[in-house]
Amino acid sequence: MPNIKPFCGLKPAAHLQSKVVTRPLENYGSGEARLIASENSCSFLHLINPELDNPYLRGTRQELIFKKIAENFEGFLEHHYLEREKLPVIYVYQVIHDGLCQTGIWTLTHINDYLEGRIKKHESTVERREKLLADYLQQTGLDANPVLITYHPNPTIDGLIKKYTALKPELDFIFTDKSEHRIWAIADPEDLKEMVAAFAKIPAVYIADGHHRAASMAKMGLQKQALNEGKHNGSELYNYFTTVYMNTEEVKVLEFNRLVRDLGSITAKEFMEDLNNCFEVVPVADALKPKHLHEIGMYFRGQWYALKPKPAIYDEHDPVGVLDVSILQNFILEPILGIKDPRTDARITFEGGRTKLSELQEKVDNGLFVIAFTLFPTSVAQVIAVAEADGVMPPKSTWVEPKFLVGLLTNYFN
Repeated sequence: MPNIKPFCGLKPAAHLQSKVVTRPLENYGSGEARLIASENSCSFLHLINPELDNPYLRGTRQELIFKKIAENFEGFLEHHYLEREKLPVIYVYQVIHDGLCQTGIWTLTHINDYLEGRIKKHESTVERREKLLADYLQQTGLDANPVLITYHPNPTIDGLIKKYTALKPELDFIFTDKSEHRIWAIADPEDLKEMVAAFAKIPAVYIADGHHRAASMAKMGLQKQALNEGKHNGSELYNYFTTVYMNTEEVKVLEFNRLVRDLGSITAKEFMEDLNNCFEVVPVADALKPKHLHEIGMYFRGQWYALKPKPAIYDEHDPVGVLDVSILQNFILEPILGIKDPRTDARITFEGGRTKLSELQEKVDNGLFVIAFTLFPTSVAQVIAVAEADGVMPPKSTWVEPKFLVGLLTNYFN
């Protein structure tokens, strides 16, 4: 079903791989990002935000910022920091991190697959974030951070991946976080044809991570089509967005735990009494990392608890309501603690599954927060069930891996 397309990707020069690629800008503090930019002239950060190393651009009009990005991009090409693939290819991508090896296909996907619902989603997007990214994409033409899409395993795709991963990779380097990244280019016409045909036969695919990037590319593509009315034929590169496809056995979903700053207007006694209305509350001796669905860990006033939701409060046939993140929101965070919108309420924060439980406990013991909630990871099957039902998962329901570096492979479409 997905309409994928080979492309002439921009890759970092072999001797600069670990210097060009970077984590997304939002993963850095402003001071750290400025330091990296000032010390590394070939960091892809210069193509994301030129204000980092040019204070005179701060607060200026967006047109000047985009002009500076264009100048920086020309410099990256002139100095061969980035090199373009000579022929359109599809890539096999592999990342090894934290003892986990994940492999998939890096390609382009047509925006119509997203707009017409052939790529199913499970999250709502925020218009403001969509517009900011769409403006960046339209002005720069740099699509350097792919959307992660999952699908049920396919023997043809698996066979082609196995064929290429048996060869020496064209790109192989270790990033500063010790993660290893490998890329193989599929250039053989028959293999490309077989790969495109195999994806076209897949009945459904699902966004695992990158809903805002997909929505922004679709918005930008429609804008480009309008600007090129009469000359647009649908095959232009701006109609495609970079995607990494990993099957459901390759994608890893970790939990997203919660920290709450205060109890609001209730006392600790009232909070515990209210919990008992919908949960079996069991004190436990050690920090609780839930081992199965419908077990929620809670650290409160120096004690860990296992919260077991009473079966009467949720419907096993409701793909959204049955999620532990929904149960936590619907029966604790909103009705007891008054946290109605976790996306905007400053009283709650989120920690991905890589954060140690000891760190969550320490933040409560230090008085920064009053409660820590730990959750069992949402499964890929649950994500698919929500997407199939056209449902929307609560915010921060999943911490999906892999997380992509920026600038590893870039599609330039201007």
